[in-house]
Amino acid sequence: MTVPPSLHNLTATPPRRIMAIWCTGLAIDRWRLSEGLARGQGADAEPLALIEDTAHGPRIAAANHAAQLAGAVPAMRLADARTLCPALGVRPADPAGDLALLESLALWSQRWGPWSALDPPDGLLIDTTGVAHLFGGERALLADAIHAFTRRGLGIRAALAPTAGAAWALAHFGPDAAIIAPADDPLRHLGDLPTAALRLDDDVILLLRRLGLKRLGDLHGLARDALARRFRNRRSAASNPLLRLDQLLGRLPEPLLPVISVTAPLVQRRLMEPIRHRILLDQVVTDLAGDMARLLEALGQGARRLELGMWKVDGEMAVRRLEMATATRDCAHICRLFATRLDDVDAGFGIELVRLRASWTEPLALAQVQLDAAAERHGTSLAACVDRLTVRLGPEAVRRPVPYASHLPERAQRWQPPLADLPSSQEELAFHHRPLKILDKAESVAVIYETPDGLPRRFRWRGEVHEIARAEGPERIAPEWWRERSTVRLRDYYRIEDATGRRYWIYRHGVIGDGRGGAPEWFIQGLFA
Repeated sequence: MTVPPSLHNLTATPPRRIMAIWCTGLAIDRWRLSEGLARGQGADAEPLALIEDTAHGPRIAAANHAAQLAGAVPAMRLADARTLCPALGVRPADPAGDLALLESLALWSQRWGPWSALDPPDGLLIDTTGVAHLFGGERALLADAIHAFTRRGLGIRAALAPTAGAAWALAHFGPDAAIIAPADDPLRHLGDLPTAALRLDDDVILLLRRLGLKRLGDLHGLARDALARRFRNRRSAASNPLLRLDQLLGRLPEPLLPVISVTAPLVQRRLMEPIRHRILLDQVVTDLAGDMARLLEALGQGARRLELGMWKVDGEMAVRRLEMATATRDCAHICRLFATRLDDVDAGFGIELVRLRASWTEPLALAQVQLDAAAERHGTSLAACVDRLTVRLGPEAVRRPVPYASHLPERAQRWQPPLADLPSSQEELAFHHRPLKILDKAESVAVIYETPDGLPRRFRWRGEVHEIARAEGPERIAPEWWRERSTVRLRDYYRIEDATGRRYWIYRHGVIGDGRGGAPEWFIQGLFA
């Protein structure tokens, strides 16, 4: 079928375009906006640094323009910065607040594209493929983004490119605050950028500089084999310049995690008079549980995690959290669980606001439950029992072992929540006979054998010598080559029985002459019933 010329533009797939936004002073801008200050005026005109505590003392996490002109730069120790700038003012850094602002900006930035992703700690990536014409072209789109961020009091640099790596590089190291790289030849704008534009680790950048590779153009013109041999053991993207270069040029895909807005159901009670007695707090929690149940029922959801926040008159806040084994909106069950979490709440001068929030929900359809009503009412159902045990013992104390597809005994089992479904890709391996008890860590034993590769005859374990009456094996288990180093040795397992009838599971670690170490070692890993 021939496509009419007028429809060619509709059927062709538009080239991918990614816009990178770099908030050049996100932490300082957030502090300034929280204080109601204008850029470069008032307290913002004085040298200021946001500090964070480290093992070697306070360090500067961010600094405003005046502080950086005086020599106080990020990552510097506060004592050294005070030497250069005695008038330096300090405030505590708030990484959680910065991340929350970045998340809100990611959602707000979806006005320029169908999805956006975080580029921590101070950047955003926005997919603008096929939407530039809605703004009058890419230059108008980029100008609109810069104007919108500037109007919000945030200083940024922005770039448009065919890949996320190219856009990031231009936004951070480009010659202008707003750059558009063409889709056909992005390297034309990137060749003069430093190798730090590849988002590599500091040690890798230092190594490339020592090799004389200071620009991206130097890497592009170099023989790949020579560079691949030097970095063949570097598997992470941030430590492999060839991988980063291929991502930048679009030869390899780079996965990005879009930010999705999720509204958590929330109900609250603002009390006319502060409450200080437990019986009144229980009544408020009961009312909130009923409100939450009705809200969740309207949404067709059930709560898996609930957060109860209590604001006191003196400004303090107490939070109690619950995590349920299955989705629920049963008011009585929620109140029973919270009852054990409120015993240690100190009301102080009184609680004036109580808020209940469902931070994790799952679909829960309406169902006929009369046949199980008695069990639910008395809290004897399995899910209710698991929830009560979790509240009493802790979330890590109630777990279920599940088999895992690994031949190595210490990896053949994993733990998961008690009522969670098995993974869809779960595949059980056909093992030989295994002991009921596996030691947490295999213990070394001394073994006497007739020949190096023959059956064991006697072994010493925990100071006691055991004469072997019967032995069966070996069962050879090879190391998992896809996750182990090449020096890991084979294991030969034996099922043995001593003269008193006790049975053990031991293995020989290594084979003589395998070139992976000295003489083989023996270990005991399990006990048969």
